[in-house]
Amino acid sequence: MPRVDADLKLDFKDVLLRPKRSSLKSRSEVDLTRTFTFRNSKQTYTGIPIIVANMDTVGTFEMAVVMAKHAMFTAIHKHYSLEEWKLFAANHPECLEHVAASSGSGKADLDKLTSVLQAIPPIRYICLDVANGYSEHFVEFVKSVRALFPHHTIMDGGCSCPGDVAKAFGAGADFVMLGGMFAGHDQCAGEIIEKNGKKVKLFYGMSSDTAMKKHSGGVAEYRASEGRTVEVPYRGDVELTILDILGGLRSTCTYVGAAKLKELSRRTTFIRVTQQHSQVFS
Repeated sequence: MPRVDADLKLDFKDVLLRPKRSSLKSRSEVDLTRTFTFRNSKQTYTGIPIIVANMDTVGTFEMAVVMAKHAMFTAIHKHYSLEEWKLFAANHPECLEHVAASSGSGKADLDKLTSVLQAIPPIRYICLDVANGYSEHFVEFVKSVRALFPHHTIMDGGCSCPGDVAKAFGAGADFVMLGGMFAGHDQCAGEIIEKNGKKVKLFYGMSSDTAMKKHSGGVAEYRASEGRTVEVPYRGDVELTILDILGGLRSTCTYVGAAKLKELSRRTTFIRVTQQHSQVFS
């Protein structure tokens, strides 16, 4: 008999945070910065633990420049050349402490990652991107990368609004990685397209038909497309979206009395709901 896991699973849309007594007078009093010391590399990272996903539409050098100004993190997509990395490092050395170099689990990916890290020593973080983190091949690959770069920190990567980001931290997340919420901005790759009088930009998963045609010449015969390609509204400069996310996170902290982001999970009580948004004006 196949096993059916019938335990209740809740999504962001199923819960809200219960307000609690708070001594905070203003959102400006909330400290969103956290400091982590990673177990294996012993590296210490200080910043706001929100990561831009390593998708080629959002994990760009242009995005990293803006994110670094807010002490936020960008996992740079793996398709930049070594020369492009060198140019970025020369022009924006202040960003290197807030970026990760990304890699797949193939030999060519590892060779490219090695060349980038050897050429630009200040890069301390590695993002390894696979579809299935439970794969034995991936576990062995992580061990290989750890052996090559023992002093680097390795990270492995559905929020749709600032409230979801706050709920993720409230549920105990150390870092939150975002893709779609950063899509459609000036700092994203791709051209602005005008359709029916509206401006849009493409956003797609890295296992989508669009991505595989762009980077691999098409979908290999032994696999299938595992991602969507969507048109998202053009949203201008990402700065306003960053402020919206951080402002929402600070608001949540004030509602539950958390003066620091680190305190949010300890102060969070979730309540189940049947809906979150008023339907009056929809």
